[in-house]
Amino acid sequence: MSGILYIISAPSGSGKSTLVNELRRIVPHLEFSISYTTRNKRGSERDGMEYYFISRPEFEKMIGEDEFLEHAEVFGNYYGTAKRFLREAEARGNDLLLDIDVQGAAQVKSRMKNAVGILVLPPSRQVLEKRLRNRSISEGSVSDEVIERRLHGARKEIENYPQYDYILVNDRLEDSVDLLESIVLSERVKRSGKVLTPEEIRMIGTAEQCLQTTENTSSKLKEILASFTPATTG
Repeated sequence: MSGILYIISAPSGSGKSTLVNELRRIVPHLEFSISYTTRNKRGSERDGMEYYFISRPEFEKMIGEDEFLEHAEVFGNYYGTAKRFLREAEARGNDLLLDIDVQGAAQVKSRMKNAVGILVLPPSRQVLEKRLRNRSISEGSVSDEVIERRLHGARKEIENYPQYDYILVNDRLEDSVDLLESIVLSERVKRSGKVLTPEEIRMIGTAEQCLQTTENTSSKLKEILASFTPATTG
């Protein structure tokens, strides 16, 4: 293993968490970084599971000692990814996966030029709205205001696509899992320096369908962004 750092981001409701869970289940030697936060625990959350919960002074001490790969303050609380997770993964011969927002991804990419950025997107605004509404219903709280705010935020996140290497449109879960696995494994074999097998070459070809720079991806991005643009009349 070469200690590859993978960054995965997505608008809320795009299905990223499900994809990440599936990826971690099927891909060996891939560790997942848990973020630090100063916010209070919610519900059944446990320290070291969803987050590492620390005090604001502790977090600011870590900032002062340059212990974070990235950090941000969101709604009055700090969130950040510690550098130590990458060092520890590398020492164990593993790669590291970060699940962070576009702001954090930009920070990491500026410091780790070889990091692999993957942006997961919904097929359209309509699909995202349906997913957000269904999730709200399942949680027992439907707020049109919250849904609309998340849809507005989604467009802003999508507009940051140029900072990512791969764009994965999560339409059908099974296909998206296969594509995400291909992206992760193809980056490994490309960096291994070994002679590639025909199967590995095919896998790289599959992954490269999602490269941000391809014509196919550009076309999908235009369609998705267009779906978030209000129709004009006149």
